[in-house]
Amino acid sequence: MMPADGGQDPPAGRKGGKVKIALYIFLFLLLFHSFLLFFCEINVLRQLSELLKRTRSEMDAASRQRTLAGRKQLLQLQQKHSFLFSLEQQLQYSGLKLRFPKLTVEWWIAGNLAVGSGVFLTLLLLFGWLPALAGVAFLAVGERLMLQGMRSANLRSVNNDLVKLLDFLGNYSITAAEATSVFSQVSRYLEEPLRSALDACCYEAQTTGDAGLALLSMAEKIEHPKFKELARNLEISIRYCADFSALVNSSRRSMREYLRVSRERRGMLREAVVNMVLLLGMSLAVLLTVGHLTDSSLRELLVGTLPGRAVCGILLVIFCLLGGQLHRAQC
Repeated sequence: MMPADGGQDPPAGRKGGKVKIALYIFLFLLLFHSFLLFFCEINVLRQLSELLKRTRSEMDAASRQRTLAGRKQLLQLQQKHSFLFSLEQQLQYSGLKLRFPKLTVEWWIAGNLAVGSGVFLTLLLLFGWLPALAGVAFLAVGERLMLQGMRSANLRSVNNDLVKLLDFLGNYSITAAEATSVFSQVSRYLEEPLRSALDACCYEAQTTGDAGLALLSMAEKIEHPKFKELARNLEISIRYCADFSALVNSSRRSMREYLRVSRERRGMLREAVVNMVLLLGMSLAVLLTVGHLTDSSLRELLVGTLPGRAVCGILLVIFCLLGGQLHRAQC
């Protein structure tokens, strides 16, 4: 049947062919764009991977250079107390480097920055600026307290094992040639971190042949002052005498005296804490009585008056000093 306008319908096959050609072109462009993005992403990932590997190698190289510089300072009997050196001492004394041997100062700082940034951004998006800053500050204080607690635990462990170590050394007739090899025999009866320090000293002395440097390096791994004194005296005795029996006996007497003084100091501090608690209780009772007579609350007496604020400040200083003395008395 002819159309009313007298023309002819366009062939349906020609119209369908143009649609297929356009669809093929669109699919080709889409695949081309997808593969282009895919290869670009691979290139970006490769560059990021290379950057990460380069950063890791540079951080490890910096850690090795700092370790070598520290050993050179030990040979020269010099110490440079930089920020990185202090932080590395914190990691060493807390036992984290013993639990994670590959942990370095650079990785610790990078991890802290990553965790701190994540906490800050999360709290910032959820609550605002002040909670975000407070969260980061709380994280820093918590990390500081954790490190301090681990250091105190290691100090107490060394304090308990050092007398045992001196007793073991007193049973040997130690000479300069046997000064470090005996450590491997007695370390199995000791606890961490003293066990690992003695094993590392023995291994280093055997591999390098320098027992003096091994003893100095061992002294830097343990925070206890009497252990440092023993290691340095052993290092000096290696060069000037052959028999260490007199040194061990003298160190044993010094350690016992040190423990006696520490016990007496802890007892005095416990008495001071009890007296402080009693004085605070009596002061609180007096303040409550004064507040009842003057119709004032305890908060108004302590915060709302100048003498009250002065007393709070003095008490805060006293408690800070007492806390410092308690921390020093832990070892």
